[in-house]
Amino acid sequence: MSRLHIDLDSLCQIIEKAREFQAKEAVVLPDTPGSPTEDWGLQILADHSGDQSLNEMLYCIREMSQRQRAELVALMWLGRGDYSIEDWETAVDDAIGDYSLNAAAYLLAHPMVADDLQEGLIAHGYSCTD
Repeated sequence: MSRLHIDLDSLCQIIEKAREFQAKEAVVLPDTPGSPTEDWGLQILADHSGDQSLNEMLYCIREMSQRQRAELVALMWLGRGDYSIEDWETAVDDAIGDYSLNAAAYLLAHPMVADDLQEGLIAHGYSCTD
């Protein structure tokens, strides 16, 4: 089992807050970007800056190191099947940089982020229900 550098309680809180935030009717995620550089996540953050669930999630992510934010992005990729557990370190390495610097916006631009993070946790042998 690969070691996560993210505290399980913090990770479970992020999953819960992402689920709460994206379950609200006012949150609308775009269908398809007009270009690969279109920044959905920043638009979502700006449109919902007063949302308590969003603010709690953002606070948790802001407090993380770059490695932890990269793991958070890699966890989503793992959960949606972009990488296998055997490729965990490669996924984390690939997430360092722009993805980890903009982790909150990037994650929130994905409508299934909470489920994907949960699946990534399960692949590591963890669960938020333990």
